[in-house]
Order: sequence, then structure tokens, then C-alpha cells
Amino acid sequence: MTTHSNPTLAAWAPRLLSVLRIVTGFLFLWHGTQKLFGFPPSDHGPAELMSLMGLAGVLEFGGGLLFLLGLFTRPVAFLLSGTMAVAYFMAHAGQGALPIQNGGEPAVLYCFVFLYYVAAGAGPWSLDALRGRA
Repeated sequence: MTTHSNPTLAAWAPRLLSVLRIVTGFLFLWHGTQKLFGFPPSDHGPAELMSLMGLAGVLEFGGGLLFLLGLFTRPVAFLLSGTMAVAYFMAHAGQGALPIQNGGEPAVLYCFVFLYYVAAGAGPWSLDALRGRA
């Protein structure tokens, strides 16, 4: 069954695009708060702001917040997709051949979800959609 043959599914597809963006942004920004503010607490504590982890924290928190709100979604998603690709290859790829072995599954999944939003846009429940109507 495709969404074209089911009007109810077709009507919900853009809304669920927005819901997925909101949930992804909400989950992603907490990685940044851990790195920047040490909250929620982690084994690593807050990172030095002028370090690679500090930069990652800024991108995760700021990018995650913009992504959650659906503001500048396509360029933010492009930047975050690349960030997650770099994170995977720098922190995980050398630990094993498969993401399930090297702990890189979240980075890979975030990378491709963000890449999808580069093409798809934010969806109707976003600040981008509101800006487009103005």
C-alpha cells in the first residue's frame, strides 16, 4: 500500500516529517548540552570550548536547537550530516568494521537522517514553513 492510495496516510506524511525532525533535534541537542554544560551528567564532563569536542558541542547544541525549531533546516542539516560523518570516521570506524561493533550506530543514523532533511526540508510544522508564508 502506498500513501497515494491512502489519503489518510498521504495527509499525515508531511506532519510526520515534522515530528521526526522535532524528535531528532530534541535528542541531538542533548549531546551538545553534555559537552558544553556537563548536563545531563556524563563520564566525560564538560569539554573545553576551544577544543574539537567543544566545537562538536556547539554544533550539536546550536544545530540541534535550530533543527528542532525547523529554522534554516536544509543548511543546518547539511552541516550536521557532515559533522556526524566526521564523528563516525574519527571516533568509531577504527574500533571495528561494523557500526554495531564500534559504537557508531547513532552517528551513522543521525548522519543519514540529517542528509534526508537536506532534500526533504523541515515539513509544515517549522519556522521555515512560517517564514515561507510571510
